[in-house]
Amino acid sequence: MLHVTNGASVSLDRTGLGGEILTWQDVLHEGPVPAGLGQEELSRLRGIFLDSAWPGPSSAAEVLAQRDRALARFTEHEEVALWFEHDLYDQLQLIQILDWFHGRASGTTRLSLISIDDYLGRLTGEQLATLWTGRHTITPAELDLAAEAWHAFRSPDPIDLENLLGSDTLALPFLAGALLRHLQQFPSVENGLARTERQILELVDDGRTSFGSLFRADQQREERIFMGDGSFARYVRGLCGCRHPLLEDDDGAYRLTPAGRDVLAARSDHVHLNGINRWLGGVHLAGAEALWRWDERAQRLVRH
Repeated sequence: MLHVTNGASVSLDRTGLGGEILTWQDVLHEGPVPAGLGQEELSRLRGIFLDSAWPGPSSAAEVLAQRDRALARFTEHEEVALWFEHDLYDQLQLIQILDWFHGRASGTTRLSLISIDDYLGRLTGEQLATLWTGRHTITPAELDLAAEAWHAFRSPDPIDLENLLGSDTLALPFLAGALLRHLQQFPSVENGLARTERQILELVDDGRTSFGSLFRADQQREERIFMGDGSFARYVRGLCGCRHPLLEDDDGAYRLTPAGRDVLAARSDHVHLNGINRWLGGVHLAGAEALWRWDERAQRLVRH
């Protein structure tokens, strides 16, 4: 038995189900996920990004390589069970894994899925065990949709994602909501802020000044919490460290700068002021203009 899930916080080792546990451990909503690379090359690139964004005692590139080797041995198991949530972090991992399985002969190995609208890391081992009988064998429709979605997510043209969202995505019922949240990370047509950046500035303006209070309040604004504190901290640092800072850190207390107030009020544009260098899946936004902007009112991307 091989269980694949989103991280070490999921207590699968306390369920009594037995088997090997493989954590996927990649923050796919941050950094480059370009098209045209095979799994080995992509994992190498992701490792370089993860090591630069969140340096740690172990090489992320080697961790991902070990992960990939473990998955490649899946036919040694009678069953591979995927455990994933409804949020963007998990749904991106899920479509990557299902795309990898797409078109691969599984032999006698059963591929099954447990996908829920709750946070697996908050559940006890006993609670996780109750989900086991509700797992289902992964269907061709799920594999097909995941492959299409993974291709669209990695495309340099984000309209591929919009087209996907306009199609039937019911085979993976949480996918559309997750990908919509991804599109909201594109710079806004109003002020150049990603949704996360806008929420940070609004919360500081509302009196949340410490990192902890900001992070907790930001989570409360999310329909499906997908961002850990490490990713959130990168956005806060970005707002403080840009050419014309929108936030200032006064010994751990954050305050809006005059530029931040102007951008939040849509009197100025973050991208025009500070430029952009951000990967969103396969889309690289760079320079003093962002080719693609998110129109929240119209709920669509527009060329800018």
